[in-house]
Amino acid sequence: MATQATRGEGRVSPVFLALVAIMAVSIWAVWTDYSASPGFAVFLFVVSAWIVSLCLHEYAHARTALHGGDITIGAKGYLTLNPLKYTHALLSIVLPVVFVIMGGIGLPGGAVFIERHRIRGRWKHSLISAAGPLTNLVFAVVVTAPFWLHALDGVPDNFRYALAFLALLEVTATILNLLPVPGLDGYGIIEPWLSPKVRRQVEPFAPFGLLAVFGFLWIPEVNHAFFDMVDAVLRTLGITEWDTYWGQELFRFWQGTPEIPPLNALDLG
Repeated sequence: MATQATRGEGRVSPVFLALVAIMAVSIWAVWTDYSASPGFAVFLFVVSAWIVSLCLHEYAHARTALHGGDITIGAKGYLTLNPLKYTHALLSIVLPVVFVIMGGIGLPGGAVFIERHRIRGRWKHSLISAAGPLTNLVFAVVVTAPFWLHALDGVPDNFRYALAFLALLEVTATILNLLPVPGLDGYGIIEPWLSPKVRRQVEPFAPFGLLAVFGFLWIPEVNHAFFDMVDAVLRTLGITEWDTYWGQELFRFWQGTPEIPPLNALDLG
């Protein structure tokens, strides 16, 4: 059975290339402080990079499913990295961006539709589900590399803060996606190993898993515990709360440009 997409089915979409172009231009604008509104440039950079990472997340699911046996993936357009091809563009792109704007939470989005009956083997099913959050993890490692490699000499402060805030989003997305909640990838990883009876009992709750997670995050105690964990992860990667705080402040450009104290006046360890 063939598991390769045709050339047309795997061609990168102009929509994704446009997103990458916006990300590249906004990186330049943040780095050079070219924009009259530094916060708007940071906003464009973070949002475009965040959407690019969401596209890569869904692509990882699709590509792994293709090699796992679902030969319908290519025809559905999932290998083009075009977010408009997803089963629920609203869940996959719009809502995650809205959640970022509302609260700085990298909430996982919707999904590509995978014909699971075509795939044989529990390990393949688990790997398909794990591929998405692993992509966010890799993205987080790349974004934080300048911090844990101590390679920030000469990097403009605003770009440093933008990277830190983007890293926070990727770390939160990775952690949230790995939660064993129906409807999220974490549950998808363990689902093949559950009994058919348990799977049938849990299935009706899958559409509400994402909303339930978001609801729990509004509980102050849960929110504080979650972000304490996120901050601990970021600290191990060399990112301080100072970095993420000012990254988010710049991101919210509609609140006005914040007066950021000089970074060289602080001892960040």
